[in-house]
Parts: sequence; C-alpha cells; structure tokens
Amino acid sequence: MRDTESTGDGKFGGEAARVAVALGGLLGPLRRAVLRATRSAEGLPDLPEAQIELLRALASSPEGLSPGAVAARLRVAPSTVSNLVRTMSGARLVERVRPEHDQRSVVLTASRESLDLLERYDRASTAALTRVVEELPDADRVALNGALPALDRLVAALQAAHGADNGTTA
Repeated sequence: MRDTESTGDGKFGGEAARVAVALGGLLGPLRRAVLRATRSAEGLPDLPEAQIELLRALASSPEGLSPGAVAARLRVAPSTVSNLVRTMSGARLVERVRPEHDQRSVVLTASRESLDLLERYDRASTAALTRVVEELPDADRVALNGALPALDRLVAALQAAHGADNGTTA
C-alpha cells in the first residue's frame, strides 16, 4: 500500500501521512506566531492575513489589478475580494481607480500607505525570524535551510494540484 492510500480504518497511513499531519498541525501556529512577533516588534496594526495577501498581490502589480484578477490570483471567490476591498478602501489601504479608456471597469491598487505598511511588515518579520533562527542550535538552522527547497516544491505541487479549483475557495 502506498503512503497516500487509505488504510482499512479510513485513516491515511505511512510516512507521507505522518508528515502531512505534522506539517498541517504546525502551519497555522507558525503563521500566527510569525504575525504576532511581527506586529508586536513594530507596533503594527492587526491586519488579517487575507488583507496582507491582497496587499501583496497589488504590490506585485503596480499598474493595478481588476477585482477578477485579484480573485483568480488569490484563488478566492469574487465576493471575498469585494468584501476585502470594501473594508480596506475604508481604511485607505486599497484604491479603486476607473481607467479613462473604460469607465465601467475598476482597477485596484495598493495605496502608498499600504505599501509602506507592507514594507514594515516584511522588515519586522525578517528581523523577528532572524533573531529566533540565530538562537536555534546549528543543527536546527541547517535542517530549516535544507527544508526550504522542499517547502518551495510543496507549495508549487499544491498549487498545481489545485490549479483547476475554479478560484472559488475562500
């Protein structure tokens, strides 16, 4: 039986399943710990992760993105983008621009304030992680460094495996 096949009791067995369960259990706490450390180090606002993801998408496209393009890039429903934009526009983090050539459409851009905020998040996150990683034993630092390419491949494999999910996950 392969690692990804189900055992008779309905649970996944093997080393791959054990790694998947352990990784799944660590990702949420790791993400939350990094965000907490980042926010407290710089006194940054408590932006939800979804808003940070939207800002990253807009920051990577200075010319702006349509709401549909944002939904596709983030793989979320258009209504999710609409709700995020409504909240973030009110906080002056996202700007809605109507192109001169098509007044019916809207392009979303990150405000200067949000780009500065995102830069502060990145700087504080890097500093917080660097401090903690420097305090780890050498063997842990080597293991983390060695795991980075595998984690990158894992992200790519997950994106490829779920590329046909029609962009409506929340």
